[in-house]
Amino acid sequence: MVSPTSVPSMSIELHRTEIRRNQLLWEKKPIFRDIYGKFYKEISVRLASGVPGLTVELGSGIGVAKEFLPGCITTDIFANPRVDRVEDAYSLTFPDKSICNLILFDVLHHLKYSGSALGEFSRVLVNGGRVILFEPAMSLLGRIVYGVFHREPLGLNRIIEGFIPQDVNRNEIGYYAAQGNCWRLFREKVMPELLAGWVIAEIAYFPGIAYVLSGGFSGPKLLPDFLLRYIMKNEDRLFDMPRLLATRMLVVLEKAR
Repeated sequence: MVSPTSVPSMSIELHRTEIRRNQLLWEKKPIFRDIYGKFYKEISVRLASGVPGLTVELGSGIGVAKEFLPGCITTDIFANPRVDRVEDAYSLTFPDKSICNLILFDVLHHLKYSGSALGEFSRVLVNGGRVILFEPAMSLLGRIVYGVFHREPLGLNRIIEGFIPQDVNRNEIGYYAAQGNCWRLFREKVMPELLAGWVIAEIAYFPGIAYVLSGGFSGPKLLPDFLLRYIMKNEDRLFDMPRLLATRMLVVLEKAR
């Protein structure tokens, strides 16, 4: 994720082109609403309750969260008609202790300095507030799916850089992607020091087979909708082998009270 003030106009236009394309695909592929609805349901049941504050999604893209999480504030690094406000994960404009839930759907693996981002998240969260991450899972199937069919690198052998160096201007942090970072941080426990002050409330794994076969936002649909819906309804029971078949993982971080 990058600051909107640092991105060349060409990158901004490419981002807007992607937003328009994804919006058209969302409208053309009704199965997406079912698949994403299931994913957001998993998120919704894990939202912090009994604590005051806002529910905010970072990196919302076309803003589909609003269809499943009423009242959620959607954000992105660039303005577009589908989001409520522009936000940079390293420098949020929300006041201290004003948020009870921060949702990052396929965003963590774009944060080069995850420790710095988590520090900013801690600032804006109330005590007992939650960060909910929904990310690629690097099971055997996940590595094949994301490694072969997705343009972003897995980054499984990269050094994870925790914090923004003092000599780096945070407004000049460029594009970054490492799809395996969530798996490495929470499954393989690389750099546990980044999680100081956080409680890992839950880690859950999902096959996501229907999503894979739907082609997502970048590939062709491989099965008709009725078969995808059947798979989606039964995949958690039929494919419950996280190390082999999980393509998605959900992590719930809770700010220590």
